[in-house]
Amino acid sequence: MSKKVIVEAVAREAGMTQAAADKVVSSVLDAIGAELAKGEKVSFPGFGTFEVRERAARTGRNPQTGATIEIAASKAPAFKAGSKLKERVSG
Repeated sequence: MSKKVIVEAVAREAGMTQAAADKVVSSVLDAIGAELAKGEKVSFPGFGTFEVRERAARTGRNPQTGATIEIAASKAPAFKAGSKLKERVSG
């Protein structure tokens, strides 16, 4: 599902124009991104939680040469599904 399809669904369900729905969807996504950038969790009860997970530094291999390389520690966004979403998906 693309952002365009989500905007259309929000506009239809909320009875608003697509331009207004696009502004709402963009604002929600921007707010989630801003909180994650600060290292905060964003929780939607029953739906799930967005969070930042830290990946430790590790040793890897270059697949072309087989040489050992050091992979730096990093942070990555993650999503953990809530109970109601899990029930809905599993049927």
